[in-house]
Amino acid sequence: MHEMGIVKGILDAAEETARRSSATRINEVHVRIGDLTEIVDEALHFAFEALSPGTLAEGATLVVERVAPRSKCAACDATFSHGRFDAVCPECGGFVCELLEGRELAIDCIDIDLPGDETPEEPA
Repeated sequence: MHEMGIVKGILDAAEETARRSSATRINEVHVRIGDLTEIVDEALHFAFEALSPGTLAEGATLVVERVAPRSKCAACDATFSHGRFDAVCPECGGFVCELLEGRELAIDCIDIDLPGDETPEEPA
């Protein structure tokens, strides 16, 4: 399952960023994933749960934002959304299109705890 390798990369990048900020914990990792990447959300979440123990992201939540394909027509410059196999310009019927969105795989942001973020317990 290639999702394991993808999640390993996500965790490595998130941990590196968190450590540079002196984070004590990663709470959430937000990623943007294009629908054309063929990455399966369930497999991604499974891999995240399997690989995050022992890291700053142990117990963290993986938040996935899916990005639908969107292209620009080379003939008339119209931009349009489409599915996997129907990238035909709705304005002129052109087939030559530049993909603008739909293949991304990026960490959008991470939510971290910094030293001193812990709230003190109320006295009993």
